[in-house]
Amino acid sequence: MNKYVTYIFLGVMFLTSCISSELVENWKNPDINTFEVNKVLVVGMTSDTEGRKIFEKKLVNTLKKNGVIGERSLDFFEKSFTSSPKTEEDLKVIEGELIKAGFDAILLSKVLAVEDKMTVVQAYRNFDKNFKSFRDDYYESQDIYHNDDYYEVFEVYHAETSLYCICPDKERELIWKGSIDITDPENIRKAVGDYVKVLIWALKGQKLLIIDQELTHEDFDI
Repeated sequence: MNKYVTYIFLGVMFLTSCISSELVENWKNPDINTFEVNKVLVVGMTSDTEGRKIFEKKLVNTLKKNGVIGERSLDFFEKSFTSSPKTEEDLKVIEGELIKAGFDAILLSKVLAVEDKMTVVQAYRNFDKNFKSFRDDYYESQDIYHNDDYYEVFEVYHAETSLYCICPDKERELIWKGSIDITDPENIRKAVGDYVKVLIWALKGQKLLIIDQELTHEDFDI
């Protein structure tokens, strides 16, 4: 099977099986075809320290499995790094420190917004039913009046990950940016696992980070 056909086929399988995360949109620098890195810093921007630990560790481990050296920002920076705002000059100094340490890319992830959604559960369940009469329709649907669980409220987390080059021989630039929605995650580890899988899938599809490596069924295994 042609590798591009395989990619599309696996991509469809992946997207239809993904439960809590979905790639909404992504942008890639049109001047860049592929981007090969030696070492990438993984930064999870959140006030939830435990969530940050879980996310950065999961992403670093997944990158490692795909042949990319990654390091958590929690390991590189001092614990006091996020305790106070940083100026632009501070960040320039930090970029210099990253270059000296052998980094040439940063993966920065953050949650931009959280949105409440509501769905009519029973309506979806009965959508494919064709009733012969008003009586049948009303009889089957009257639970709407009495079932407190008829409406389900869930949250959608609008998150974004950006890949930046910090190569010393070129301008610092945005290589890729992807928006990923996390829908009503069961727990933090489940949400992180799904998010990372979507992220790696997207980066591979754009020939970023992982070079000359074909996608396998395992890459899409949720």
